[in-house]
Amino acid sequence: MTEPVKTVSVPQAVAPRGNLYRAAIVGAASLKGKEVAEMLNERNFPAVDIRLLDDDESLGKLEAMGDEVTFIQRVRADQFDHVDFTFFAADQASTRKSWKDARDAGSAIIDLSSALENEAGASVRSLWVERERGQVAPPDLQPGPCVTAHPVAITLALLLLRARKAGAVRRVVVSVFEPASEHGQRGMDELHQQTVNLLSFQPLPKDVFDAQVAFNMISRYGEKSNPTLDSVESRILRHYEKIAGSDAPRPSLLLLQAPIFHGHALAIFIEMNNTLDVAALSQVLSGDHVVIPAAGEDSPSNVSAAGQADIQLSVKSDPAQPNGVWLWVAADNLRIAALTAVDCAESMAATRPTGKIQ
Repeated sequence: MTEPVKTVSVPQAVAPRGNLYRAAIVGAASLKGKEVAEMLNERNFPAVDIRLLDDDESLGKLEAMGDEVTFIQRVRADQFDHVDFTFFAADQASTRKSWKDARDAGSAIIDLSSALENEAGASVRSLWVERERGQVAPPDLQPGPCVTAHPVAITLALLLLRARKAGAVRRVVVSVFEPASEHGQRGMDELHQQTVNLLSFQPLPKDVFDAQVAFNMISRYGEKSNPTLDSVESRILRHYEKIAGSDAPRPSLLLLQAPIFHGHALAIFIEMNNTLDVAALSQVLSGDHVVIPAAGEDSPSNVSAAGQADIQLSVKSDPAQPNGVWLWVAADNLRIAALTAVDCAESMAATRPTGKIQ
C-alpha cells in the first residue's frame, strides 16, 4: 500500500481539464485516506488534480503524487472550489465539520466515516453487493452523500446472498474480530506501544481503547473510548440490512476487539434447512471478490489478506450439525473501504460533465 496517486501539477484556477475531474481527500494523512489515494491511482480514476486535506496536525506533510511531491493542506471552504468529488476519510467529527462546504461548492460527497448516513438524501452503498443483487442504483442528477458500507457488512452481504443459492438458510451466527486499524493510526500505535510496554513491565497507554488490547481479546472498551464496540456492531448490522435487502438472511453478530493490527477476520456459522453439500456451497460462494485458496495453499488470515482486494474464505462442515457449515473469512478492511469509495465515485461520474469548470 505504498504506490502514489498519479496526478498533474497544474494551477487550480486555470487548469485545462479535458475529460478529467478534480477530487479532494479530507483526512489524506489517515490510513483510509492513504488507501483511497492509492486506489484512485490503481483504478486510473480520471482526475487532473487531487487535493490532499487534513487537520492541523498533518499540515505540511509531504506526499508523493506521481512524479510530483505535494503538501497536505488545511481543510478550508475554498479548497472545495471546482472539486467534483470529495472523499471524507477522517473521523466523524471532521466529516460533519466540513462536508456542507464541499456540498455547497457543488462536489459529490463520498463518506467513509459513516457520519452522514442520517442526512437527507444519503445512501449506504456497496457496488459489489448491488451487482450481486442485480440492482445497481441508477445515476442521480442530484445525489445526496454516498456513505460507504462497513467492510464487514459488505463481506456478510456478499457471502450470505450467495449462500442462499445452495438452499434455504435457517440461521447465521457471526463472530467478528476487529483490528486496531479501524481506529486509525492512533489505534495501531497504541496496540504497538501496549505490546512493547507489557514486555518491559511498563504502564500501558490507554488513550484510544481505554483498555488493554495487547495480548488480549475483549468485547467492550473502557468507558472513555469512542466509538464503542456496541455502536460499531450496530452500524455493521444496520449497513448490512440496507445493502443486502429485506429478504436476506439475518445474522446474529458479536464484535470482538482482537490484538491484531490490520484486517478483519470472521467466523461464520451457517445452518441450512437441509443437509448441506460443502462442495456445492463452496462453488456458489466463490466468484467475483471472493477467493477460496486451493488445497496446499495457506489458509485465509489477516496476513494473507493484507493488501488484497478480494475476500479470502475457507469452508468446513460441522461434524455435530449435518446441516451446518463454518466459514473462516479474512479481508483487508482498509482496502475494501477504499474500493467501495472509488466504486461509488465512478458510479456517480455519469452525472457529472467533464471538460469545463463545475
